[in-house]
Amino acid sequence: MDQLGIGDPQTIGGYRLLARLGAGGMGQVYLARSDRGRTVAVKLVREELARQEEFRARFRQEVSAARQVGGHWTAPVLDADTEAAVPWVATGYVAGPSLQQVVGHDHGALPERSVRILAAGLAHALKDIHAAGIIHRDLKPSNVLVTIDGPRVIDFGIARALETVTDGGLTRTGALVGSPGFMAPEQVRGDRITPACDVFCLGSVLAYAATGALPFGTANSGVHALMFRIAQEEPDLTQVPEGLADLVRECLRKDPAARPTLDDVLARTGAEDTVADGRSRDPWLPGALVAQLGRHAVRLLDAEDPRGSVPCVGTELLVKELVRTVPGRTVHTGPLTG
Repeated sequence: MDQLGIGDPQTIGGYRLLARLGAGGMGQVYLARSDRGRTVAVKLVREELARQEEFRARFRQEVSAARQVGGHWTAPVLDADTEAAVPWVATGYVAGPSLQQVVGHDHGALPERSVRILAAGLAHALKDIHAAGIIHRDLKPSNVLVTIDGPRVIDFGIARALETVTDGGLTRTGALVGSPGFMAPEQVRGDRITPACDVFCLGSVLAYAATGALPFGTANSGVHALMFRIAQEEPDLTQVPEGLADLVRECLRKDPAARPTLDDVLARTGAEDTVADGRSRDPWLPGALVAQLGRHAVRLLDAEDPRGSVPCVGTELLVKELVRTVPGRTVHTGPLTG
């Protein structure tokens, strides 16, 4: 989370911007608050994309579909203006770091039990997304947010709008459609995409969460070499725990028809006993990560109320919940006000 810059707008639609959350091929993402006090993430489309009518038409279509996604395991689409000079979409803000941040920088590989619950939550999220007629197409660690209740999936379906401006696998703005290391073979080959594409990406995400490494290696030798490995070679799962390796290997089958269904994934991860109603039945993260989530919540308080007055009630409750989820242990998150 970064401070707003000189060139950033102060408001988008009816939302007051508070901070920068990041940027991607689609555009800049901001932390914002509505007039009624709800915290949201607002994605502002790049101006060069907004000038392309083909992109705008697809963006309009994908936002409409994303509004239909229900369930507990995603960040809901709350508002959008696809007709604005620079289109934008607002989703519910998930107060947690990305899986990429957790595994790649803050903690490292997750325990097997945590990865099983991660798999169950992501399978539930993908079922909700597919039920709305959407294929995510870009499931990756940076699109999975980690909360005390379980994982939450963001950016579902919107990546498809970028396909309207592709040129040899890259958009005219230089952004790859899909993410190297987390693409399915059919995406690499340019074949028809089905929901099984998301199952392959799920396998790559689980392998990364369990080991801290990508199953087909990194792009250090070049993106095209990485794509070749995804399309033609077998994944390296030597570090994946034995209890997860078979499921991950099956998710990563080259043939989409040979991959397990999401119901299969739920059954094999024991989801019936571990998750329900959008949350893990029991604490699912190591204690150090719970403490990190508390610090993340405090940073959110600072962004929402830079003058240090009364904090947001919703985030106060989040901090209390963080302490409750670790019985018998004090979780230090720092002061609640500035």
